[in-house]
Amino acid sequence: MPGAARHLLLKMSVSQTPSQSGAGVHALPEGIFCAQDYEVLAAQVLPAPTLAHIAGGAGREVTLRDNRAAFDDWSIWPRLLRTLGAGHTRVSLGEATLAHPLLLAPVAFQTLMHPLGELESARAAHATDTCFVSSTLSSHRLEDIAAAAGPARWFQLYLQPSREATLELVRRAERAGYGALVVTLDTPIQPASLRALRAGFRMPADCVAANLAGLPAAPAPGVVPTTSSRVFQSLMRDAPDWDAFDWLRAHTRLPIWVKGVLHPDDAAQFAQRGVAGLVVSNHGGRSLDGAPASLRALPAIRARVGPDLALLLDGGIRSGDDAFKAMALGANAVLVGRLQVYALAVAGAIGVAHMLKLLREELELCMALAGCATVADIGPDNLVAAPC
Repeated sequence: MPGAARHLLLKMSVSQTPSQSGAGVHALPEGIFCAQDYEVLAAQVLPAPTLAHIAGGAGREVTLRDNRAAFDDWSIWPRLLRTLGAGHTRVSLGEATLAHPLLLAPVAFQTLMHPLGELESARAAHATDTCFVSSTLSSHRLEDIAAAAGPARWFQLYLQPSREATLELVRRAERAGYGALVVTLDTPIQPASLRALRAGFRMPADCVAANLAGLPAAPAPGVVPTTSSRVFQSLMRDAPDWDAFDWLRAHTRLPIWVKGVLHPDDAAQFAQRGVAGLVVSNHGGRSLDGAPASLRALPAIRARVGPDLALLLDGGIRSGDDAFKAMALGANAVLVGRLQVYALAVAGAIGVAHMLKLLREELELCMALAGCATVADIGPDNLVAAPC
């Protein structure tokens, strides 16, 4: 072995450290050598219907598949003889400075994967200096999640049919010390996952949205005349519009990020309204099937809004290389969704923390070999189109 060579073993040296999850996991399973290994192991521990619910997408899963395939369209240029001894992964997102550009995405109903659900994921975020984005549809109250998470925590908000209910959620998030609102707008209707339906998935009766307890229930879809549309006149009846978004902006002091942006024209309208940033996302392939992959939509949005508005990429991240490619194409940071809950299912908080450590080290390794000392050094020139 050449004397100058350095090999990085990406398996944590603390793999035999006792877990604090309280759910019976005391050590990491054997055979985890990269972040994506958690996806393989989760398939061995989750019931098949639950796995189908997590892994599946809307419709024929065209967008779900393309979210992953889009990363293979790009190769990364290695660069030589760079000075990288002062390298780091710190990023600034608005007023927040984060240790690294890997955020835990809002994922609903995490007690499907682990008895303590979001509390475990939040503890892992705290232990790894990771920003945790807590879902409106979490299995635990946002206040309890805030107590488990570190100082870098944001609250994902679904606008409720009642403005009073929306405002109550916003005020609770403000009081609990969340640093931003992430407003999800791409699923006014949630299309069914055919994979989950065919696997027989049904949401357990005890798996509920704790944050919505005590708030007015959303009206059930009404019976519409045969001459009307169940989609337009019923399911879309209370969907948010621009007036609702502008009302929200006027009623909170928190920075607002908008999640679910794919079209450059929408991105431009939000930029004009002074949002803190945008999350380029197709809801993990769980919204409009046939929508572009998030990564494919990213460059046009960056070109439209310019260099200053912060962008996050959500969808398809499985490795540090994926995160690098997303940032080279215009993202400031990325959200990690499915890998988060796969690791949660396998090993609770220690699994999520381990996955994040692996993902961060994969990113650092990629940066080092591509000659990038900081995230700010990553750009389009680091990529080349892969052969078809």
